[in-house]
Amino acid sequence: MKDISSEVVICGAGMAGIAAAYHLAVRGGVKDIVLVDEREPLTLTSNKGTEAYRNWWPGPGDTMVRFVNRSIDLLDELARETDNCFQMNRRGYVFLTADERQIPVMKENAAETSALGAGPVREHPGSTPYTPSPSEGFEGLPTGVDLLLSPELVREQFPFVTEDAVAALHVRRAGWLGAQKLGKWLLAEAQRAGVRLVRDRVTDVTITDNRVGQVHLRSGDCIKTDTFVIAAGPYLKEVGAMVGVDIPVFNELHGKIALRDELGIVPTDTPLLFWSDPIELPWTDAEREKLAADDETRWLLDEFPAGVHFRSRMDGDTHLLLAIWTYDIEPCPPVWPPTFDPDYPEILIRGLARMIPGLSAYFGHGDRAYADGGYYCKTRENRPLIGPLPVEGTYVIGGLSGYGIMTSQAAGDLLAAHITGGELPEYAAAFLLSRYEDPTYQTLLEDWDVTSGQL
Repeated sequence: MKDISSEVVICGAGMAGIAAAYHLAVRGGVKDIVLVDEREPLTLTSNKGTEAYRNWWPGPGDTMVRFVNRSIDLLDELARETDNCFQMNRRGYVFLTADERQIPVMKENAAETSALGAGPVREHPGSTPYTPSPSEGFEGLPTGVDLLLSPELVREQFPFVTEDAVAALHVRRAGWLGAQKLGKWLLAEAQRAGVRLVRDRVTDVTITDNRVGQVHLRSGDCIKTDTFVIAAGPYLKEVGAMVGVDIPVFNELHGKIALRDELGIVPTDTPLLFWSDPIELPWTDAEREKLAADDETRWLLDEFPAGVHFRSRMDGDTHLLLAIWTYDIEPCPPVWPPTFDPDYPEILIRGLARMIPGLSAYFGHGDRAYADGGYYCKTRENRPLIGPLPVEGTYVIGGLSGYGIMTSQAAGDLLAAHITGGELPEYAAAFLLSRYEDPTYQTLLEDWDVTSGQL
């Protein structure tokens, strides 16, 4: 047992905590920082997603678009600084539909999000030709969105997609990166600037006269500090309770599968593809009869919501499809390690086959796909919490839902500005816990969709 001191203690070494440490130490000049986590850094939820990013966000207002654009700006800077060591690309997100009634919806969404700052809208056929995204790189590429408004154009660009597809919306300031490579680089730079990583668990926090004073660890060690940052991901609420603050978040468990495309059905340079229509899973008559006869499987015959999507990843010479489908969003307590429905991989494969019929070759191969996932820690309006808490010297960076990788740099930058007294961006107030005390905001929340911005 020993007593130490630190200017800042950060609880949680996921991407949010590491980004906070980096921006405080490397860019903010705060040298005396302890980063505490009982697990290996970046292993609770930060390594469980598709590692994708986009500046495509709905309102109300332009808050999220500005926030994510800022984060992508910072990612671009880091990519240039490191010779793109984390392999960020700008392949984009492509939303596909087989429903002609969705075309005006796509146009409306494109116009709305463009007006919020996501970039210009280009329709095809039109005055300018469509420019496909390169498989690598991020410089000098279009922003905004391209609308492919004929089946012929969709098939010309994506010949492996179902012939039923009538339109596509291609978000251009989007793609993915190597989150583990990015996080490890940020952590190494933070440690080089003096950040200490402690493998331990925060068990309690001493508050005296409404001010943080000590952080207690499971090992028995105690850290004296004036600044405590909660970056605990799905355990945000539990750690908040240690400082006497009820942080209004909940968790959803979201799964992902990694499917080997051994037959080469999907080109390796494909953008992230998203199916925008509801789906009834394709089953044979015999399979339907069997599923219908069992109360526990009958639900597999129901219509599933839109949203199955995937992106490509090369693992050596192996082409993997990383797929997610958010059809179950019931709140649940975090359990480690999480478990997933054994039918989940097969459900995703069959859902993907609606978009890419060739993937039907993998029906019955669900047991060969690797399933994992993590928790989306969310506020009710699916916007983050970044900034000071009511107890003096305590701060939060969390509620980053499924967008923690893409917003990590703007979130860390903003948290550092709060702590160091730096200049705050216009959107800073939108992420404060105190927003829930605003009667106008409370009224806005009454009609706010909890899935806003979630794919």
